Amino acid sequence: LIPQTGKFHLQSLRQRREELKIKEEKLKDSLLKFDKYLKENDAKKTRGLKKAEAERAVVREREREERQLQRNIAALLAKKEQLQGRVNRNRVYCSFLDDVLKASKKFEDVGQLIGRFDALVCTREQLLKRQSEVESERETEGVELRRYVSERGSALLHYNNGLSQLQTELDTILSQALRWESAWNHIQATAAKETLLLGQIKVVTLNLYHLTGVVAGGAEGVDVDDTLEQLDKIQLYIQDRADIVRDLRSDTDNRSTSDHE
Repeated sequence: LIPQTGKFHLQSLRQRREELKIKEEKLKDSLLKFDKYLKENDAKKTRGLKKAEAERAVVREREREERQLQRNIAALLAKKEQLQGRVNRNRVYCSFLDDVLKASKKFEDVGQLIGRFDALVCTREQLLKRQSEVESERETEGVELRRYVSERGSALLHYNNGLSQLQTELDTILSQALRWESAWNHIQATAAKETLLLGQIKVVTLNLYHLTGVVAGGAEGVDVDDTLEQLDKIQLYIQDRADIVRDLRSDTDNRSTSDHE
């Protein structure tokens, strides 16, 4: 009886173990499903949050666009009021143009009048542009003229300085010419005196030469104009006469000595 009871008890334990194992498997499966559910729920929650944030961003953008549209509308209304004010102020010009058109017989409508005015304005602008160009050209020509006058003035000053220098050199040359002319006159006067003296010397020399007893111009004589040769002959003549006188004196002295003895 006891062995049968133990066997029954062992089978009961095995059965309970299998049941526990089955429950454990079911529990694991339930945990996996619950974890999957949580993950899916988190994903849905995240997508929901992103969607809600996107929707809030869209709402904010719509609100910003609405505020911008309101500001644009306010600006357009203000511009409309401004333009309406200008229209109201410019009505007087329309009335003025109508009155001018009625008073003038040259234009059929306001368009022709405005066209004529635009043409006159264009012509005025062209004339002003041409005037500006002419003034610019005149200014350029004035600058060129002043530069030319300055250059010519510098050149004239240079020429005047050169002329003054040349005049100074001319005055110096004239002064030197006067000095040389005075010196030449002095030289000519001195030369005339020396020529006269030379002529006198030649005459005296020729006379002395004749006194030596030689006739100038003869076969043995010296040329009349050869004064130097004449002087040489005179010197020889004087030396000869001096030698003769010395010899005579020597003879006289010798005789006197003999007589005393």
